[in-house]
This record gives sequence, structure tokens and C-alpha cells, in this order.
Amino acid sequence: MSELTHTTSIEYDATQELSVKDANKVALGALIGTALEWYDFFLFSAAAALVFNVQFFTSENATAAALASFATFGVGLAARPLGGMIFGRMGDRVGRRKVLMITIVGIGLVTGLIGMLPTYAAIGIAAPVLLVLLRVLQGLFVGGEWSGAMTLVVENAPLHLRARYAAIPQIGSPIGTILSSGGFFVMTLIFSQQNFDAWGWRIPFLIALPLLLIAVYIRSKLEESPVFRQLEESGEIVKSPVLDTFKYSWRQIIVGMAAALLGVGGFYLVTAFCVWYGVNVLGYPSTLMLLGSMVAAAVEILTLLWGGHLGAKYGASRVILWGGIASAVVAVPSFLLLVSGIPVLVVLAMTLAVGTLSLPYAASGTVLTGLFPAKTRYTGVGLAQNVAGMLSGFIPLLATGFVAAAANHWWPAAAMLVFLSLFTAVAGSIAPRLSVKLPGFKH
Repeated sequence: MSELTHTTSIEYDATQELSVKDANKVALGALIGTALEWYDFFLFSAAAALVFNVQFFTSENATAAALASFATFGVGLAARPLGGMIFGRMGDRVGRRKVLMITIVGIGLVTGLIGMLPTYAAIGIAAPVLLVLLRVLQGLFVGGEWSGAMTLVVENAPLHLRARYAAIPQIGSPIGTILSSGGFFVMTLIFSQQNFDAWGWRIPFLIALPLLLIAVYIRSKLEESPVFRQLEESGEIVKSPVLDTFKYSWRQIIVGMAAALLGVGGFYLVTAFCVWYGVNVLGYPSTLMLLGSMVAAAVEILTLLWGGHLGAKYGASRVILWGGIASAVVAVPSFLLLVSGIPVLVVLAMTLAVGTLSLPYAASGTVLTGLFPAKTRYTGVGLAQNVAGMLSGFIPLLATGFVAAAANHWWPAAAMLVFLSLFTAVAGSIAPRLSVKLPGFKH
């Protein structure tokens, strides 16, 4: 019996006694954590488009200031692979649950500190430097959060229902979007533009601190993964998870990255970039673009639940394949609606684009966790997802640059969405051949 087969056998045995009740409890706990994670992370996304380009970067050229702001947004995502390696190694060595407590506390505290940070007008060049440093720290913690939450949920779910439960932590993304965009939306309604720019934008960041207490309480009630416990009892804990993952699973890292790219990068393109493009190039009010983000996120929740159901029924890889194709088909029509100037069609544009790319996102957690054996799963999933996240972080920056080079026309951004969609679709067709074979589990 090969080492991989032995590890697979341990995982199969550990999942046989799992109940839907226990799976529901773990999935809810993971969802609360990922919702806070994405709330914190997307606050920066919205602020990069609406606030940081004004308060932390000074330039007479609006596009140059936006490029600097989006570059700072991307720096946090560039730190994610390193966070994936650091916390992935810990998760495969000491347990999923312990590491998730560390990451959620780190994310919440950093977000609160960003809300207290003095602006460029107050402390000069130190302001953007500190902002970048805090963004890097946030990226490190986020690098270990999503992969750990996804691994814990999958390893606590019955095999035939893994795709359904893996879609639940993904709902944290639209919830985080609704809360973050909603926070800024409410602030723009309550405060004048002057007061919002001066201090009103800080309130959504500071709210992360009390939300952190709630998340820590819920996370403290979760049990460790039964699969990890079995590995520990069987003496199958790997001494060097990062080295083993690069040595034996490098193909899986590449395919996993591609499978996750549309759900993360495409989302940033349709939200962060389109919000900036709508406000600064098309002249739309920021409230309209934030409303579009929130409506799209609300529809995304339903799409994610549907995608999880489809993944359990037909296989998650098929959902990624056909979801990627669907996203490519609607990319150009979505941008045509975006530039129409009609508010209802602008909201519809963002909703249509986010809704279709959310199908592959719903299935990406199932595919990524299925690509790696249990003993290096936290590390492998963290590397694949966070490389995708790192590349995705620079998509708003690239889109801004390409669109500026095309005289502010929208077609380069639409072309980028088509490319991302087809790239992810190809990964969906390849993934089953590289995945761990588990009885009763559809890839």
C-alpha cells in the first residue's frame, strides 16, 4: 500500500461516522469567521477605490493616485502566499482549529488599526508606509484563514456532501462585501462628503473590533478536524508540509490556483475596479456603485448555494468548467450594461457578472481540498488559493492601467474577464485527473 493510499484510507475511515448535525455546526462557525475575514479585507478594497487614493496618496492626476491605491491593495494579496505557507505548515502540524483562532484575531486587530491610522495630511509619507505595512500583515493572516476554514469544514462533512458544505464558507465573501460596501454606503448617506473623507470612513474599520469578539467566541466552540486527529493518532503528521507539497503536489498547486483565479480575481475586477471606473471615468455617484456591489453580493449568496448543490450532484470540477464558460459569455454584455448610464442596468451589469463567476467560486473549495492529501491539505490549499489571491490583487491595478492606455474605454477590462473565465474553465477540466481518489466523493 503506497503512502498516499494509506493516508487516503485514514481519511476515509475518519469520515464514516460524521453526521449532518456536526457538519452544520462546523460550517456555521467557519462561515462566521470567513464573513469577518472578507469584511475586513473588502473594506480595504472599497476604501482603495473611494478613500485611500485621496487620503493617503497625493497626486494631481486621479489615475496615478488610483494606481498607487490599488497597488497598496495588491501588496496585501502578495503577502498571502507567505501567510499560506506559515499558517499552512502550522495547520498541518498542530491542527486546523488552533491556527484559525490565531488568524481571525490577527485580521480583526489589523483592520481596527487601519481605522486609527493618521492620513497623509497629518503625518506625511509615514501614512502610506504604515498603511502598506498593515496591509501586508493583514495579507499574512488572511493567507492562513480561508484555507484553514475550508479544510476544517470539508474534513467535518460526510464525503458525499463535501461540495455542498464547502460552498458555505464561500458565502462569507458576499456577506463581507454587503457589510463592507453597506458600511461605506451608510456612511456616505449619514455624513457629508467632507466629513466622510475626514473621519466617517474610519467607522466601518473600527467596527471590526467588536465583530472580532463575536467571531472568537464562536470559533472557540468548534472541534478539531476528525481527519487531523486520526492522522495524529496514526503518526502520519508530516515534518515538512511545505517541502512535501512543493515536491509531490506542484502540479496540483498550479491547477488549484487556476481553479480559484476567476472567483477571486474576477470578483475584484467587477467590484474594486468597476467601482473606481464608474465613479471616476463614467461620473456615476459612489452610492450607485456601492449599491451595485451590494445587490451583486446578495445574488451571489444564492448562486453559491446553488453551485454547492450542483457540485454535490454532478461534481465540483464540472461546475468550475461550465461556470467559467458562462462567465466568459456574459463578460462583454455586462460591460455594455455598465456603461449604459442607466442606474438599473448598471446594477444589473455588476449582478450578472458576479453571479456567473460565483459558480466556479462555489466549487473551488471542494476542488482545492480534493487536490491534496489530508496530511498536507492545509498547506496545499493555502498555497494554491493564495497564489490566486496574489495574482488577483493586481487585477484592479492592471485593469486601471490598460483602460487608461485605451483612452478610458472599457474593452480591456472585459477582455481580462474573458481570459480569467476561460483560464479557470480549463482548470476545471484538468482537476479530476490530479485529485485524491476517495470512495463516494465526486470530483
